[in-house]
Amino acid sequence: MQIAKKNIALLVALMPMFVLSSCSGDREQAKPVTQPGPFERQNNEAIARRFQESSPQGTTAVESAIELSEKYAKLSEEAASLRRQNDEMVSRNQELEKQAAAFGTQLKQTQKELTEANGLLIEMRVELNNWKTDILGFRDEIRDAETAQLETLLRILEVLGGQTKTVSAKGRDTGTVGSAIASLHKPDQP
Repeated sequence: MQIAKKNIALLVALMPMFVLSSCSGDREQAKPVTQPGPFERQNNEAIARRFQESSPQGTTAVESAIELSEKYAKLSEEAASLRRQNDEMVSRNQELEKQAAAFGTQLKQTQKELTEANGLLIEMRVELNNWKTDILGFRDEIRDAETAQLETLLRILEVLGGQTKTVSAKGRDTGTVGSAIASLHKPDQP
């Protein structure tokens, strides 16, 4: 049993040497016989260019890092200024929204007052028209009352013994008191 264990251990120890020796021989024989095609060359060149420096001046990795850090600093400052501008605009927007809300309430109040004022104005106009109608309607009544008063005064004068000669509003001698008063009652027509 011990001899079998020693043989197995020896085989395990020698096995990697056989594997390595067989692999190295295969590699030398696996070289390509044909040249790669144009597509494979372009692909290989693109892969090779990917790892080369992008600037043709031959800058070093340190210079590239400094350049990138400067760009990062500029972009960081720009981002910070844009954040500040955004914060300012947000606060300005909030102020404008508050003003708009205040103006909205003022507008509603003003519209309500305007509606009330228009209603009052319409009511006052109706009352004015009614008053005009009443006054113009009373004109005839006032004229009738004045005519009756004049007729009464003329009769009183006649009773007292006075002579009355009546002249119409047009300046014609009518001769009688009634016709003179009637002519006063009618407005002059051209």
